[in-house]
Amino acid sequence: MQRWRGYDAAPGGWGRSVVTIGVFDGVHRGHQAIIGHAVARARELGVKSVVVTFDPHPAEVVRPGSHPAVLTEPTRKAELIEALGVDVLCVLPFTPDFSRLSAEAFVHDVLVEHLHAALVVVGENFRFGHRAAGDVALLEQLGRTFGYAVEGAPLVAEAGTIFSSTYIRSCVAAGDVVAAASALGRPHRLEGVVVRGDRRGRELGFPTANLLCHRYAAVPADGVYAARLVRRGQREPLMSAVSIGTNPSFSGRERRVEAYVLDFDADLYGERLALDFVAHLRGQVRYDSIEPLVAQIAEDVERTRQALG
Repeated sequence: MQRWRGYDAAPGGWGRSVVTIGVFDGVHRGHQAIIGHAVARARELGVKSVVVTFDPHPAEVVRPGSHPAVLTEPTRKAELIEALGVDVLCVLPFTPDFSRLSAEAFVHDVLVEHLHAALVVVGENFRFGHRAAGDVALLEQLGRTFGYAVEGAPLVAEAGTIFSSTYIRSCVAAGDVVAAASALGRPHRLEGVVVRGDRRGRELGFPTANLLCHRYAAVPADGVYAARLVRRGQREPLMSAVSIGTNPSFSGRERRVEAYVLDFDADLYGERLALDFVAHLRGQVRYDSIEPLVAQIAEDVERTRQALG
């Protein structure tokens, strides 16, 4: 898959293409359906498939301070999109100037002049242009002028619930990682670098990897989880019991993500790791002494084995 930064990165002599557009945070089952449809139609037409997305998230530029929790970091998002068979990922820098581009100018400058769209595939709730003034009807109207077709992809739903990034963020925020995984089509993943903590876990006999995550990362609700830990260059994930919260038994204030890796004894400091959340085991509990806390952690470890075994 080719990766372009900005639509002017399209090479000279670029032919027609099938384009789909969106933030695609999470690359969830709804996104997969839209992108998959675009890829299939591109192959039928014998042209390239192009996914257009944005960086940073448009919400942060349009309404500073409103950046939503991020389900997939840029590198991970690109990997997931590539796995769907896309030919080109075009990331558009979302600047204040770009945010003021009218819907008509967006179509002309991006879709027509640079990407030479023959077909544009979008979800039925797609909006674009300054103040999100453009919709699918306008996209179709402009298509008749500029010579491209439009196909709207229906939203993906299950049991009356429409799969969207907003819905998945709410599941993660509530600690419902099973519902999040159902909508994503895979476990929710949290990435970060292992940094030094208070080393209390080691003193208790359960040394943990303290994960420093991106400030906008979608971190599950406080509690204890069963997760699979993924290391770069290692094919098989490791079973992990993950604690998220402020360590109430030790009157902590800083919210942390700490993973105890089962059957593992090695230094992870400085490594960038990923946690794939599989099950929520319990909420955070404050213990007044060490003995019941250690007993609870041992039980958490056993439940993690059962959940991941």
